[in-house]
Amino acid sequence: MMRVLVVTHYFPPEIGAPQARLSDLARFWALDGDDVTVLTGMPNHPTGVIPKEYRGKRRLVERVDGHRVVRTWVYATPNEGIVKKTLGHLSFMASGVLLGARRTGPADIVVVSSPTFFSIFSAWLLTKTKRARLVVEVRDLWPAIFVELGVLTNKPVIWLLERLELWAYRTADDVVVVSAGFRDDLIRRGIDPAKVHTIRNGVDLDRFTPAGDPLPGREALGVEEGTSLVLYIGAHGISHGLESVAEAAALLRDRPIHFAFVGEGAAKAELQARVDELALTNVSLHGGVARDAVAGLLAAADICLVPLRDVPLFSTFIPSKIFEFFGTGKAVVGAVRGEPAEILREGGALVVNPGDPRALAAAISDLAEDPERRSAMGEQGRRHVEAHFDRRELASRYRSLLLAAVDRKGRR
Repeated sequence: MMRVLVVTHYFPPEIGAPQARLSDLARFWALDGDDVTVLTGMPNHPTGVIPKEYRGKRRLVERVDGHRVVRTWVYATPNEGIVKKTLGHLSFMASGVLLGARRTGPADIVVVSSPTFFSIFSAWLLTKTKRARLVVEVRDLWPAIFVELGVLTNKPVIWLLERLELWAYRTADDVVVVSAGFRDDLIRRGIDPAKVHTIRNGVDLDRFTPAGDPLPGREALGVEEGTSLVLYIGAHGISHGLESVAEAAALLRDRPIHFAFVGEGAAKAELQARVDELALTNVSLHGGVARDAVAGLLAAADICLVPLRDVPLFSTFIPSKIFEFFGTGKAVVGAVRGEPAEILREGGALVVNPGDPRALAAAISDLAEDPERRSAMGEQGRRHVEAHFDRRELASRYRSLLLAAVDRKGRR
């Protein structure tokens, strides 16, 4: 049995890819007999609103799915604007150590997950006080992605952040990345290949199945009978190129095809403005839903979308929604390049160039008219994730890595 401490800024009941991955990992490790504790903040992503049951608390301890969750105060802010977001991450960096160090108890190993790396400093301090090993999980190449998106432009700041990033990777006993492209990037920048391990995202095959009833989801999304439902579900961020999807919808406005966007994020207002500008009546925007409701909405979809902006670094990013779409046996259209495009094609999905509304509209139109093809694509996708992306198996591989890290120098 290991004593595992997971440090993360994001965790359920928040919804999103990091929340899903880490909560599943914690649950599976606990099922394997490990003593698992998660250190996180009060939930508020992406709206910046803390639910009333968590509001006004400095610290809270819960028991979920066989593991403990220790929550500490954070500066809650919507997922908008780099300054406020940074303050939010810095607040958890401090409160995680000051309010969480003693309540999280002893640990053999600390796993810290980054979209940003501020939590890594908390985790590093906790390994010193707990005499534990450190594993840094890299879900986003930060700050590189913000540089490519034009969010960060100050060269001295970029230089400093990149130095801190590399320090974190070199300090860790092991580094876990979610794509082969991420691993190549770290090795190119001087990180020891022996300590960089690729464990991709996956799907809980018991939760996401092809057996769902489509009717409740179609009613919830307001889809008329005889209309094909094209679904985008997930974060509405600057990375996703959702305005291009709206432009594809404009090209199909006279067809019995409905586009539904489900989720929240910094780019949602811009998407709504584009939908209004194009006067689209075949598009609806919906708020984020709890993770338990996602499978029901996927059951309603005829076609699911995986778009990203046409940015070179995104050729190494693998949206985790791919695996949930495949798990529920859906026909998928991706507007991506590189590694995610390869995974989609291997699972039978259609792939078009990102930022090309006409190509996206053509792919959607072809599939909307061919239910037999959609069914065959869904079956191939399900087989693909069963063979390669079962999150239970991936969690077992991850656990073996943690055991090896603990055993290399003996438990302290």
